[in-house]
Amino acid sequence: MNYGGPERRKFPRANGRFIISYRILENNGNTDISQSKNLSLGGMLLTTNTQFSPGTNLALEIRLPFDPNPIMLIGKVLESKEITKNIIYDTRLTFLAIDESHRKIINETVTYYVKRGNP
Repeated sequence: MNYGGPERRKFPRANGRFIISYRILENNGNTDISQSKNLSLGGMLLTTNTQFSPGTNLALEIRLPFDPNPIMLIGKVLESKEITKNIIYDTRLTFLAIDESHRKIINETVTYYVKRGNP
């Protein structure tokens, strides 16, 4: 179902499947791997196999096509919604801090995918 109201997002969002490693920030073990559903300078939507409480901080390692090195970020969970019972969750995150080099890479990626027409 598509949202028909006014656009409230602060940053353009690129639909793209990027490989993400994530773990709860305070927990040095148990890293999971998933894919993003979309990405912006402000945050992302990714599929997780765990439902996270809003406010949970996740350590993220994002692999993008314009940089051979993964981007390391911290994301704060805004919402984690069950898609398939006890198996798949859509988890919305906001990025807490992005250094300038990572901001540039994310911006290049989002710009490329938006211009391409977002698959």
